[in-house]
Amino acid sequence: MVKLTVARDFTKPTRKPMARNSGKTHRIVPANKSNNRPSQAEKSRLRTEKHSGNSEPQPQRNYTFKEVQPLNFVQGEYFDAIKHNDIIFGIGSAGTGKTFIAASYAASELFHKRVDKVILTRPNIETGRGLGFLPGTLEEKYAPYLLPFDAIFSRALGKGFYDYCLKSKDIDPTPLGFLRGTTFDDCIVLVDEAQNCTREEMKMLLSRIGKNCKMIISGDVDQADIPDSGLSDAIHRLDRILDIEVVRFMDDDIVRSKMCKQIILAYRD
Repeated sequence: MVKLTVARDFTKPTRKPMARNSGKTHRIVPANKSNNRPSQAEKSRLRTEKHSGNSEPQPQRNYTFKEVQPLNFVQGEYFDAIKHNDIIFGIGSAGTGKTFIAASYAASELFHKRVDKVILTRPNIETGRGLGFLPGTLEEKYAPYLLPFDAIFSRALGKGFYDYCLKSKDIDPTPLGFLRGTTFDDCIVLVDEAQNCTREEMKMLLSRIGKNCKMIISGDVDQADIPDSGLSDAIHRLDRILDIEVVRFMDDDIVRSKMCKQIILAYRD
């Protein structure tokens, strides 16, 4: 019997035997992608800002707004008058909270998007001797007159969001003399130190009111730095018009401090 031997060709690659299938299905799992992709709500917000021409995103308001609480009866009356009238005069001594109540109400309305804009203004009249020429832009020149508003809005809205509102003109400080020819629509106008408005300035200011506008005017006729205050004249003329209300603060309503109240009373003599 002849035994045949077959020569193996080592020039051809050998084929490895296939592993036996265990019956399980295997999938290739892709590497985990980054989880920093924006959510659908974030995409929608960015798209809205892009179409509105606002390239700077609005800072997130991740805190709850703390509503102002009146400290006494007359502050409650003032707050109620602001809610239910178009033009409100807050008249009375320093330290009674007139500016605080008005600015806190405006901050709440802006924060909850119930109003488009808040305009801040006051007559640029200094007490006593003036400081002379102030260098800088118009905003920088006018900034010292608005320090009381700065403190209240920064506390109510937070410093970051307040700075954003100033930059986007949602809060717009404007000198009184630059308001002629404008119309106040869909906004709240805060007028501070109104006792230093002349009769002509007060008439110009009040006649700017338009649709869905609320004007809150604060002042103390006893601290007027001009001879004939337009604030006293406006109260006399407008007191009986519907949707205009005058709230008067007394010396007993001073809440700034006990010492402030004693000083105000001492200067009454």
